[in-house]
Amino acid sequence: MSLRLGQTASTRNTSFLPGSKFDVFLSFRGEDTRTNFTDHLYTALVGKGIHTFRDDEELKRGDIISEKLLQAIEESGVFIIIFSENYANSKWCLNELVRIMECWSARGRKVFPIFYHVDPSEVRKPGAEPGF
Repeated sequence: MSLRLGQTASTRNTSFLPGSKFDVFLSFRGEDTRTNFTDHLYTALVGKGIHTFRDDEELKRGDIISEKLLQAIEESGVFIIIFSENYANSKWCLNELVRIMECWSARGRKVFPIFYHVDPSEVRKPGAEPGF
């Protein structure tokens, strides 16, 4: 089962955050992980009945992050950020990350980082705690 931007699943077995539209929001760099790691993770989560948002739209360089995507972030209970080699090179990914961290800070939402073919020290500011 694959959800497109703005679609919802008809059945739901879990609820990480009561009232949330999505249990999990996946943040990832499409060119790095869309057709491999992220696709497998998404399939496994949905297979377990976890209502998961994954943006299937190819985002064009320079485009402004869509309001629907930001709304999906706001309506998610848990975030999985898949840091990959080119994640930080994407304005979309960084804008998602800012909104996700606002939800973490202001609303206490859970954030789970995954480091896909990158060392955590490459992502974290030197000397800083992960903060998750």
